[in-house]
Amino acid sequence: MVEVALNQRIGRINDIVIAGVGGQGSIMTMRILTSLFLAQGWQVKASEVHGMAQRGGSVETHVRRGRIVYSPLVPFGKADMLLALEQLECLRYLPWMKKGGLCVTSDERIMPVTVTLGGEKYPEDAKEKAMRKAGILVWVEASRIAREAGNARASNVALLGASSPFLDASEEEWEQAIRASVSEKALSANMSAFCMARELTLKRLISEGSAIE
Repeated sequence: MVEVALNQRIGRINDIVIAGVGGQGSIMTMRILTSLFLAQGWQVKASEVHGMAQRGGSVETHVRRGRIVYSPLVPFGKADMLLALEQLECLRYLPWMKKGGLCVTSDERIMPVTVTLGGEKYPEDAKEKAMRKAGILVWVEASRIAREAGNARASNVALLGASSPFLDASEEEWEQAIRASVSEKALSANMSAFCMARELTLKRLISEGSAIE
């Protein structure tokens, strides 16, 4: 019931932008979503727009689904959902999301070189800016959840778990999609991270406001 209410409020999520830095699993996240949507019978197009990922730079990926999808790139300002694996990347790609869209963001901070060298300050207002732009903001302790699930690298899958109530898919469909991209050795911890984040989000949605903490 919660999922139905949310879908009516946000609308169907067809255009997704995933933002993170190198090593956070942006591309794996894209592959899981692509597997999920293809298995559901959607036409899907996805693209990778790499920055200097090997140096901790931005990694941006797009996923689009629909009956017919002509372009793999989400138009600027039109993303139904921004899935951000890091606070600064949330800020960087917030303009890509449509006004009133869904923003699912990890609270993780990864300091860029300009900050560690003392030339810049890490922004403190990512959450406030996301709240002003998003119809619904889901702020996720993805790294903590991943560590508690037994694999610190599963924070991207935890973020997918937090987004799952909005995406019209059963837990069985999600498991099949995750299984297609995650090794058997890491599957249990990734599924635990997914389920923990999903359950936490659903619980918080019971008393939902414009922001969900």
